[in-house]
Amino acid sequence: MMMRRFSGWALVLVAVAATPLSAKHTQATVHPFEAAIVRAVNSPDRLASDKQRDADRHPAEILEFFGAKPGQHVLDLFSGGGYWDEIFARLVGPKGSITAHNSIAELGFAKAALVTRDYAHRLPQVKLLMAENNQLTLKPNALDLIWYSQSYHDIALDEPKDGWPKINGDKLRAELFKALKPGGVLAVIDHVAVAGSDPIISGQTLHRIDPQVARRELEAAGFKLEATSALLANPNDDHTKIVFDPSIRGKTDQFVMLFRKPKA
Repeated sequence: MMMRRFSGWALVLVAVAATPLSAKHTQATVHPFEAAIVRAVNSPDRLASDKQRDADRHPAEILEFFGAKPGQHVLDLFSGGGYWDEIFARLVGPKGSITAHNSIAELGFAKAALVTRDYAHRLPQVKLLMAENNQLTLKPNALDLIWYSQSYHDIALDEPKDGWPKINGDKLRAELFKALKPGGVLAVIDHVAVAGSDPIISGQTLHRIDPQVARRELEAAGFKLEATSALLANPNDDHTKIVFDPSIRGKTDQFVMLFRKPKA
């Protein structure tokens, strides 16, 4: 992976490649794991509602950027409606595993999507893990990849009446660091907040976070930032609207960060 440079209010995000991943597979030299990603994303069994979101989420390119491949043991943290679980279930194969984590509040938010997902019949290979925000316990050095998509900002939430008690961020980050194998990857994708924003205010009111805040917190926990990508960047998002605003929903400016647990 190539390390990108930081500047100003946020990361200077550089696209991973100028050519779409699907086009790469017309070339003679194709990495086996890239072909596996394309097969998983193009599976005819994926839900039509998921495929409609692919244009905004760029799943093939994002998965390649994070080095996802068959045989990995993956945790999808706060997996919500399961968009990524659907792809990982087909990608990791029989030698890998995918665990979809949710809390009660997260399940409530994604209830309609999960009914359609129908894990029991459609994705029996996905292990479902229910754990409240401060009760997550993971096996040490067991995971190759932790997928933390569009939820890191939720560490700031403090809404016990809605079933979302304040997350102990230090405890969660330590648990994730412990669970990754040395050399394992923490994939973080989230909505960009205005530079210098208080993460409690931006997280609770807009469901966004300043990328620099996320970086500092994760590096303090021992993770090493290895690369960033502009695949989900949107310069037309001014970072002032809540992510559910109809004018920006599904098209927010998002940062993409690859962190790694050092091998030594």
